[in-house]
Amino acid sequence: MRSRFSGRALRSAVAVVGAVTIGVGLAACGGGSGSSKEGGSQGKDTATVAFRTPNWILPISAPGFTQGENAIFGQALYRSLYQYKLDGSAQYNIDPNRSMAEVPVVSDGGKTLTITLKDNIWSDGKPVTTKDIQFWYDLVTANKDKWASYRAGGFPDNIANWTIKDDKTFSVTTKQVYNTAWFVDNQLNRITPLPQHAWDKDSAGATVGNLASTPEGARKVFDFLTAASKDPKTYATNELWKVNSGPWKLEKYVPNGEVTLAAQPNYSGTDKPKLSKIVLRPFTSDDSEFNVLRSGELDYGYVPAANLSQEDYLKSKGYTVSPWYGWSITYLQLNFNNPKTGVLFKQPYLRQAMQLLIDQKTISKVIWSDSAAPTCGPVPAKPGSNAAGEGCVYGFDPAQAKTLLESHGWKVTPDGETTCATPGSGPNQCGDGIAAGTPLKFTVTSQTGFAATTKMFAEIKSQFAKLGLQLDIKEVPDSVAVTPACKPTEASCSWDMSFFGSQGSWYYPAFASGERLFATDAPVNLGSYSNPEADTLIEATQFSGDESALKAYNDFLAKDLPVLWMPNPVFQISAYRSGLQGVEPQDPMNYMYFQDWSWK
Repeated sequence: MRSRFSGRALRSAVAVVGAVTIGVGLAACGGGSGSSKEGGSQGKDTATVAFRTPNWILPISAPGFTQGENAIFGQALYRSLYQYKLDGSAQYNIDPNRSMAEVPVVSDGGKTLTITLKDNIWSDGKPVTTKDIQFWYDLVTANKDKWASYRAGGFPDNIANWTIKDDKTFSVTTKQVYNTAWFVDNQLNRITPLPQHAWDKDSAGATVGNLASTPEGARKVFDFLTAASKDPKTYATNELWKVNSGPWKLEKYVPNGEVTLAAQPNYSGTDKPKLSKIVLRPFTSDDSEFNVLRSGELDYGYVPAANLSQEDYLKSKGYTVSPWYGWSITYLQLNFNNPKTGVLFKQPYLRQAMQLLIDQKTISKVIWSDSAAPTCGPVPAKPGSNAAGEGCVYGFDPAQAKTLLESHGWKVTPDGETTCATPGSGPNQCGDGIAAGTPLKFTVTSQTGFAATTKMFAEIKSQFAKLGLQLDIKEVPDSVAVTPACKPTEASCSWDMSFFGSQGSWYYPAFASGERLFATDAPVNLGSYSNPEADTLIEATQFSGDESALKAYNDFLAKDLPVLWMPNPVFQISAYRSGLQGVEPQDPMNYMYFQDWSWK
């Protein structure tokens, strides 16, 4: 799955359902500052990377396992049908070198896309054919309810005909004529060939011909593969995962610890690895990672916002320091279904008042050391500009926030507890379902391990308190894991606000539409936001190639506030040894292509 929560893909990701990482300060073999000319901390054929331990290996995304590190890990082992780039040089943003198929041929008035596979082989020497495409399609079609990339009405519901023509060619015919750029970038991006000859097995692990060709068989196979994916201690030994299509194979895997990727000798892509090994090393916090980076025991790491003043020191030790700009937005999720506070979040004026109390520009400049920029709406700023924030619908205006609250029946008590004084649904009342005396008191569930995030919420809490809005900041290792999409009657629906954006909340696929984020019942619409007008505008972006459709969608949601917009940091300030080549340009869609790396 390409579009995904990011969080800290290289260290803490968006904290969705993942174990707390360990391994602080693990010693590298080379020690010291190393020599970029001779190679990295573990030798000239290896690079050591600060990276949170991935915890999902099956290249079909699963709810709760959509962190950025899992996507990067997955692409290293199992290539998607298409890879993308945003530099404007390629048709439909398809990367012609990394992709496993040629650019689709469009016919039938835009409904049919015919796709031809390139010549590729699996690591065991078997050819990659349309049988492997069909196997993927059978699995996701029969198990839509267990697939994190599924949304009702989207792929594969929008497919009228799926046709295998021969071993190299298949076609997809849609039920309606979509914007081709949207369909290629946001639907075909999900297809990942799977080794049918090695994985088409039952729950006992026995090969039973084309078991997945029937819905019942596909469910059995999917359950078998899912069970294996939920057993990370066997990742490096399970024969299933030794058949792969990517440039790397898994040599070592320690649950919650270090992971080693080795170059795949049978890799058939053109972007063959230049190094022999990549060592992925997790850390529990920014501080622990930065201490190891300073000691020279990492070849690729990051500089926390709080430590940017030490950039010159790192450069003196042979590191290049470079911001990694992301095709992303950052936001604070509101739980519209919370049985107690959801009724408050459903009041547009209250969302507006809270947004007016978030000083995005100052937070971006002071707390994030100019490595963040305001998020103004659901469509991200152009990667690399990092100059977003001009023209946001809501700036920082506490006076206007106070006026909004008072004009809607709230007794504002600065540095105290603001409460509803005039209940009811009239124009000067708090709103339907809000009782007299109801306080504006919320818990924010945020991520641990990020100094800038902690400081940011301390600032926001202070600004809210000045108008009597009380925030209780609760930091947890996995903020998404404990703030799921939920029904009001469910015990898990007790959360108020959730933040999983220490390095961006959401990284988009090449086409930045919002059907997975903000549409009613969207798979990662954790706060259960729902607005029919928003749904209509989101749907329009899928059918119109006119940029005005994307602008209309952005402008409406920027104002309606399905979430509270927050400072959007660069994905990270990367620091890598100056002798490590091929790191730049860093992919704005949040992938890492270790196969491009080499030492001078």
